[in-house]
Amino acid sequence: MTTTCTTIVKPARPPVADDPRWARIVARDKSADGEFWYSVATTGVYCRPSCPSRTANPRNVALHDTLESARATGFRPCRRCKPNGPSTDCENAALVAQACRIIEASVAAPSLERLADTIGRSPSYFHRVFKAATGLTPKGYAVAHRARKVRAQLARGNSVTAAIYDAGFNSSGRFYEKATDMLGMTPSRYRAGGVNEHITFAVGETSLGAILVASSRKGVVAILLGEDPDELVRALQDQFPKAQLIGADRGYEALVALVVGLVETPGIGHDLPLDVRGTAFQQRVWQALQQIPFGETASYTEIARRIGAPKAVRAVAGACTANRPALAIPCHRVIRNDGSLSGYAWGAERKRELLARERRPTAPRFV
Repeated sequence: MTTTCTTIVKPARPPVADDPRWARIVARDKSADGEFWYSVATTGVYCRPSCPSRTANPRNVALHDTLESARATGFRPCRRCKPNGPSTDCENAALVAQACRIIEASVAAPSLERLADTIGRSPSYFHRVFKAATGLTPKGYAVAHRARKVRAQLARGNSVTAAIYDAGFNSSGRFYEKATDMLGMTPSRYRAGGVNEHITFAVGETSLGAILVASSRKGVVAILLGEDPDELVRALQDQFPKAQLIGADRGYEALVALVVGLVETPGIGHDLPLDVRGTAFQQRVWQALQQIPFGETASYTEIARRIGAPKAVRAVAGACTANRPALAIPCHRVIRNDGSLSGYAWGAERKRELLARERRPTAPRFV
């Protein structure tokens, strides 16, 4: 008796499916737009990587390093993703940057309707795009810009009255209603360099070394990491040279425990009350950092795009360096374009370990 065996030959995996760029197409990765394009033989179109159309069969796909190469196929540009022009994200980033310049050049904060009309979009669409790009509403951005102008005027020794009107406040009463929240203290005290401001602090221990937590009456102003507790205290003194530093009592331990939890059990403690002090640009960056999903990373270039300032990559890096409430504002989630860790105020090894802990399958994902 003769037995015949039939061998089933599986079709070979198409080369495109093994190209790292294919995974970015499947993920509709917007950050890949402008890096490469792809064409689909069955539909006769070429697209950008983030195209929202149904994912094509990789057997019918060709990848192109340049737009000219995609055009040379003779196919037509996709009507959905419009690969010949700038991406929607780039267009929105340009619109947001234009709106930011208008806000910064205006004596009084312009209305939402005026801003939207100036850039040619509806108020609701503009509001949504602006907040998605900067993490702030147009009004919030205007408030932050005003606060920066007030700080700059007071730091130069100008009178409180001059600072009020130079920042665009129509009345001193309206300014004083918001002054403490804006500056973290009274205007006169800020003008004097924070004299007699009370900063409460405590030092704890984590598996990554010593940690110092410091708070104003409004919220946490600094989270410092290092090896030597005394050095951390000296660093706090350098940051607030004219403030009164007060060692915390037992009631402060609960807050310190939440911050320690950011190191030992990543994902908890993100409801920490913060007293964030920075320029309007820095606050935009810090808002964007807080929107990076837990366990994920973003490049400095991506953050610059998200806040509507695609050319301000170095300024973004500077804002990350100036971030005082480390961990609570997760600047450790920002990396270079090539995936390397880049610098970190508290050491590259701590940054690597923090990211590794966030990526562990057992890590709780509360944010």
